[in-house]
Amino acid sequence: MTAIHLATYFSGLGDTVLVDGDPNRTAIAWSERGHLPFTVADERKAMKMVQGRDYLVIDTPARPDSNDLKELSEGCDLLILPTVPDIVSLEPMLQTAAALGDANYRALLTIVPPKPSREGETMRDELQGNGVPVFSTMIRRAAGFQKAALAGVPVSAMTGRDRLGWMDYEALGKEVSGVLQ
Repeated sequence: MTAIHLATYFSGLGDTVLVDGDPNRTAIAWSERGHLPFTVADERKAMKMVQGRDYLVIDTPARPDSNDLKELSEGCDLLILPTVPDIVSLEPMLQTAAALGDANYRALLTIVPPKPSREGETMRDELQGNGVPVFSTMIRRAAGFQKAALAGVPVSAMTGRDRLGWMDYEALGKEVSGVLQ
């Protein structure tokens, strides 16, 4: 979901391709159900499609091993590590951060429960307290994401309350742009 929406954001800034490296082929399936404002490429065919593009977003498996992450971090401008704000996710994220060392990466809190819950802030504080760089933007838990996935469109194409999640990804896109400059 994060790769889809970051690619949507960057497609508004330039020619963007999303490489679907997830064995589940989630991004490809999403694009086949509807229309996305960028090209989606299977990782095995991506080399033909990335030349001359302004932005390249790579969707990876949900839990790649440390060696794969280290290689990815060395070959990209910024590695984004989505995680959910629960204690079960804290330890694996700390282990991943330790394995990445001084790579250019940031943790992203996703599926964050609405207020009055403070789970997102608590997780962000725990990660930062352990030296993990974390985006200030958090992605809310919202029904609009599932509706958008079913329709095969980004959440930015939804209307009313179903579009609220797009505000989070717009903020994240601006934050990512700032990190990359």
